[in-house]
Amino acid sequence: MNNEQIKLVQDSFRQVAPIAETAAQLFYARLFELDPDLELLFKGNLSEQGRKLMQMLGLAVNSLDRMEQLLPVVRSLGTRHVSYGVRDKDYDTVGQALLWTLRKGLGEAFTPDVEEAWTNVYATLASAMQSGSETPVGAIAGTGAAVTVRP
Repeated sequence: MNNEQIKLVQDSFRQVAPIAETAAQLFYARLFELDPDLELLFKGNLSEQGRKLMQMLGLAVNSLDRMEQLLPVVRSLGTRHVSYGVRDKDYDTVGQALLWTLRKGLGEAFTPDVEEAWTNVYATLASAMQSGSETPVGAIAGTGAAVTVRP
């Protein structure tokens, strides 16, 4: 992921932000269409979860130029997601649903360059979350990670 890709992701996310609620609804509908079993992981209000998803995504996107600060938070998020029942294979499904949602939300603005940038960013973040999933949950205590997003 290079600076140009970071800019493409940040600029395109700003275009999605005004339709965040709709984007979250599209994302979850597509996610559950791709893997209906994932719906069982969600116990709370899906609208609230969508708000948290878009908030976390915005935080991550806006922090891409500070990866040294972002990656530890993302790893700890991955650690917590293990306790929610998230498996490594689920990250691929989430990535597919995310790209599909962006394609729908951005329309013609979802150019091949934007798609490649989002693919690279998602791969980086998913990889960090997966590496965090190998860490025992108790080991993240005291990391200072203030972001909590549940699937």
